[in-house]
Amino acid sequence: MNEQVTSTTEAIQSGTAASGQLHDPSVRGFASDNYSGVHPEILAALATANGGHQVSYGEDVYTARLQEVMEQQFGQGIECFPVFNGTGANVLSLQSLLPRWGAVICASTAHINMDENGAPERIGGIKLLQVPTDDGKLTPELIDREAWGWGDEHRAQPLVVSITQTTELGTCYTPEEVRAIADHAHAKGMKLHMDGARLANAAAYLGVPLRAFTRDAGVDILSFGGTKNGLIFGEVVVALNPEAAYGLKFLRKMNMQLASKMRFISAQFIALLEDGLWLRSAAHANAMAARLRSAVEEIDGVEPTQATQSNGVFAILPAGVADRLRQSFAFYDWDAARREVRWMCSFDTTEEDIDAFVAAIKGELA
Repeated sequence: MNEQVTSTTEAIQSGTAASGQLHDPSVRGFASDNYSGVHPEILAALATANGGHQVSYGEDVYTARLQEVMEQQFGQGIECFPVFNGTGANVLSLQSLLPRWGAVICASTAHINMDENGAPERIGGIKLLQVPTDDGKLTPELIDREAWGWGDEHRAQPLVVSITQTTELGTCYTPEEVRAIADHAHAKGMKLHMDGARLANAAAYLGVPLRAFTRDAGVDILSFGGTKNGLIFGEVVVALNPEAAYGLKFLRKMNMQLASKMRFISAQFIALLEDGLWLRSAAHANAMAARLRSAVEEIDGVEPTQATQSNGVFAILPAGVADRLRQSFAFYDWDAARREVRWMCSFDTTEEDIDAFVAAIKGELA
């Protein structure tokens, strides 16, 4: 990141930031799909939604239209609740499914467990029962490691299963795998939450509609992500089975996730969903990851560690190589002890970006 700071300083000193731009837009990286900017079509939608007055707190025409657009994707009878961010969406979703004594079974690598600073526990008051997995995916058998102890007053009651689509390791649940988990959870009196921060990438990989591996597969509530797919901010909690969730309207306010100018979240999702932008952007990000994976598989010394089923590539590099590469391209360690790194592609990643990065890897390993 020091390289980017230096570039910014030089830009300011040379006057290129006189218009208010404080960064060098030519700097590219593979750290996160959150690093990318906003898709031009999303910016245009925000401009269209701007001007004049609209009723606040979700009583606007854009949020009403979003409900209709979401119904086109998931079917009638759902309820949508736009929120600010993914952590808020997850906490809100889980709270709506659980009594105070409830617990959530999740993979040990789950975002709710590893990357939300304890928000489910601290803000939601929710006990997480984590299960180690090799590929980030739960199965009915893995769920059963923590699905026990109902009626035992000494144990937090396992009442929800949470899965991530695609997983934090870039792997993807098939509709059949989601259905098996949903049926297993429901048979034991539990409900199913899906963290869909990269839901669009899963649909692009699977080649099926969004509802095929969500509502039709038995998911009760969904955190539908947009920020990683070209939005400026915003996610949507989608109650696919409103009878399973309770109090979302009130919980959203209590969790500080109720936007006063909600039309600007809703307008982004309308633009994302109405004409297939969500799928085009996700498919492109996936294709760039596939291009990167194919290239690094041919490089001696690079060891891919997970299946590339979305927009991320995981690999082990020889000692010292990652730090040298990071002088030119931003990316994160996934497991520093193993020298495992994560490379993420975005809607705006280009073939030239991939080829330049691959050339840099080859140069370091020559």
